[in-house]
Amino acid sequence: MKHLLSSLEARLASSPMPLALELPSGTRLGTADAPVVLRFHENAALAALAGGQVGSVGAAVVEGRVDFEGRVRDLMAAAAALLQSDPVRSSAHWWSQAMARVRSMAQHTMARDAQQVQFHYDLSDDFYALWLDPHRVYSCAYYRSPQLTLGQAQEAKLDHICRKLDLRPGERFLDIGAGWGGLLLFAAEHYAVQALGITLSRNQHAYVKQLIADRGLQGRVRVELCDYRQLRVGGGEAPFDKVASVGMFEHVGRAQMLPYFETVRGLLRPGGLLLNHGITSAGVDNAQLGAGMGDFIEKYIFPGGELLHVSTVLHEMARAGLEMVDTENLRPHYARTLWAWSDALEARLPEAERILTAQAGAAQAARALRAYRLYLAGSAMGFERGWMALHQMLAARPDGDLATGSMRGAQSAYPFNREYIYR
Repeated sequence: MKHLLSSLEARLASSPMPLALELPSGTRLGTADAPVVLRFHENAALAALAGGQVGSVGAAVVEGRVDFEGRVRDLMAAAAALLQSDPVRSSAHWWSQAMARVRSMAQHTMARDAQQVQFHYDLSDDFYALWLDPHRVYSCAYYRSPQLTLGQAQEAKLDHICRKLDLRPGERFLDIGAGWGGLLLFAAEHYAVQALGITLSRNQHAYVKQLIADRGLQGRVRVELCDYRQLRVGGGEAPFDKVASVGMFEHVGRAQMLPYFETVRGLLRPGGLLLNHGITSAGVDNAQLGAGMGDFIEKYIFPGGELLHVSTVLHEMARAGLEMVDTENLRPHYARTLWAWSDALEARLPEAERILTAQAGAAQAARALRAYRLYLAGSAMGFERGWMALHQMLAARPDGDLATGSMRGAQSAYPFNREYIYR
């Protein structure tokens, strides 16, 4: 114990963010007037902190074995300073890679994926509404200019996606993982497409169906409760001109990535376009962050989630017969988006607790709220520091006809010129 305490005192002394620790014995370490105080009720969490396992300390916070005082922004700065190794560094040993693939295959059956999606997205619509924008867009915003509010930046993102896909009136548009319908309805109302959205969340499905009815979009917009693997062209379903997948492919899994892109290719008409928007790993080989942070996300937030490096995603996309025509990294945009969500939740904590208590009881509510506070702020920190990225990958299904398209050899709806996006 003496060695553990001396190690912690050394770590605290070297931290650029003043931090104080209160031990189970009542002893206090660190700066007297520190903006962040961690109050430990057990020694196991102390050992995790000394070892730089900040995700394990986060789990102890969620479970009530550690309390904290102070702003979550300051807490995240302290956590980053206490790391002992690069959280994106991973082992590329063939055995660990093989075992990760086996786990990925087991985690991503249709039944497991439905359970995992509902675990997260069906927590409470009212809870999410507290800190998301009015469209309830739960993915990276696009700060086209620095002065935009979160709501404006989310509308800019929706428009950015529609422009990249060059949506035209009457085109058949598919939104895989439609969430609360932000992109689906925006594309229908602003670009006059015939739109289909799919989701595995029962709450989201019911919410979007009601929005479609309220806005009089029946006949132009549909939403289905189904897995992307259940969609088939034929039997009344025509190929789609354009497909978007936003904030969804993180749930697909490494083992299912090739079948995922093959399925999407089969849903697209020859010459059609796919916009795949999602979180990617900064590490080439790791499927989650180290220092216990990936384990925290897996347990409390996104069970079954897997992050791939953009090079791996593009490799699988190409294997599936899709041609990448444009890729954009929006990593700092997601950091700003997450801080906006975190700040909004922090400003309404009593209301959030009341909503979650009505849904799940006081004990579960307190646990879930602690988890989301750490998840939003921790993710913002991760994107700021480059531990994760956010890529929009635009791909085409070539039609093989050299004479079609905007220029000879285009073989798709893509004009091979970015000017069309910004007109």
